[in-house]
Amino acid sequence: MVNFFTKKRYLIDLLEGFIDIHNHILPGIDDGAQTLDDSISLIKGFSDFGVHDFVATPHIMHNYHDNTPDTINASLQLLTEGLEKSKITGINIKASAEHMIDDNFETILEQKKVMPLHDQHLLVEMSYLQRPINFDKSISAITSNRYFPVLAHPERYNFLHGRPRKYGDYKKQGIQFQLNMLSLGEFYSKEVQKVAFKLLEEGMIDFIGSDVHNMNQLNSLKELSIKKKTEAQLIPIIADTIAQFK
Repeated sequence: MVNFFTKKRYLIDLLEGFIDIHNHILPGIDDGAQTLDDSISLIKGFSDFGVHDFVATPHIMHNYHDNTPDTINASLQLLTEGLEKSKITGINIKASAEHMIDDNFETILEQKKVMPLHDQHLLVEMSYLQRPINFDKSISAITSNRYFPVLAHPERYNFLHGRPRKYGDYKKQGIQFQLNMLSLGEFYSKEVQKVAFKLLEEGMIDFIGSDVHNMNQLNSLKELSIKKKTEAQLIPIIADTIAQFK
């Protein structure tokens, strides 16, 4: 018999003390928070469910978001000062980036203008529509420079949805996978959700992050309910993310 009074499980109930390793909370630097007020609102929203630690990952994307360590650190400084003026304490933010594998990626890697996550992990992404022609070369260059490649939101690359074996190929290359929390619902699409659950089921997900850009996404995250099975799959991934990056 169905129990209509079973209490819903919400993803955010698992996030007390979490460190969010993928987000766009830095102000005025990419397609995430546009102003300091936007950034502070997001941080307050995360605090509501016990997340106070962040690795900020603005885009580095040639000809779209041409960020550098200097621009990213300047934005972080602006946010830090804004939090102090607002008397908001207990927030820890480190600066990193989400690096697009494009025609400029290997150049900034060679020039040491990349911004790794803690402990030499490098967060990368690619086009949702097609694999970059320099993908394998770039991954090889990442490992040659003693970084560990972490592929952001592997479940969202449309060109991979009909080629599930490619995920296994990527893992063999030493690529780690970071799942987006909102992919567990239908925020992006039902197909993305399906692939996210498949990757979870097959034990391919290493880390998890919010990839939150704005309050609409954060509010959707707060409303995201999960099944007991999904909760059991996520608990060790959340623990591994905290252990690796906090």
